[in-house]
Amino acid sequence: MDPIEGLNVSVDSTLAIMFECLSNKYKVWEFHPNSVSYLNGHVFADAKNILEINESKTPFFKSSKREKINLESLDMIFVRQDPPFDISYITSTYLLEYIENKVKIINKPSEIRNSPEKLLLNKWHELTPKTLISRNFNEIYDFKNKYKDIVVKPLYGNGGHGVFVIKKDDKNFHSLIEMFMERNNEQFVLQEYLPEITKGDKRIILINGQPLGAINRIPGEDDVRANLHVGGEAQKTTLSKKEMYICETIGPYLKKKGLLFAGIDVIGGKLTEINVTSPTGLKEIYKLNNVNLAKQILELF
Repeated sequence: MDPIEGLNVSVDSTLAIMFECLSNKYKVWEFHPNSVSYLNGHVFADAKNILEINESKTPFFKSSKREKINLESLDMIFVRQDPPFDISYITSTYLLEYIENKVKIINKPSEIRNSPEKLLLNKWHELTPKTLISRNFNEIYDFKNKYKDIVVKPLYGNGGHGVFVIKKDDKNFHSLIEMFMERNNEQFVLQEYLPEITKGDKRIILINGQPLGAINRIPGEDDVRANLHVGGEAQKTTLSKKEMYICETIGPYLKKKGLLFAGIDVIGGKLTEINVTSPTGLKEIYKLNNVNLAKQILELF
């Protein structure tokens, strides 16, 4: 996971899972991708034992000093680092694969590695907005001319960071594309702008391939992004027939691939992302619906 010190106490789903584990008297360890190591057939990590999670205190957690633990001794491992990823993260997924038949790992390391959230959804392109993944300016220019209002975002970003809306006559278009090309060596994502975003960006949590909870995230008055990390407001919601169809279409695939805990984003009936690394929304679903998905995850797995 990411360092616990930097987590947002009010919205972070990793903390919700930790709290539920501690409530059930489980022993909880926190470690980072670059602390995972291999030695003579065994996989280890420098980890600290989390002793308490209490949101009303500062700091909000108590822990032990770091020590080397054999990861095969654990019952369950959650892989919960936010993108973007570096080579140490990729390496950790390879090392965790050595023990995935001995320890329950959520989600399956190789499938996380193979399923970036802005790429996986294109397996079902008929369910998504019109999308271009490229850094070829001519292709980008043609896409902009065809769809007029577009969204541009990093291929490996998260939490709404680096997301821009470019309107039909926006004179910043060329400068913005130049900035993306200068800052990123890889391709980036362009999608048709969905005006339904003003009504919300729905986060749906799928566990074991089944939709078990959802919230609707409403952008702030001065922002087009609905992500909770950048000020989106969570509201209670239900799933439409179209949204249920999306879940029924992709759910069996996620379950088959070992992507047992996922969060999908839907705007105006269009699938915009599939998050399989560190999906959020558990705390908001609990607050709005009194549904404890962290508890259900532990009971299911």
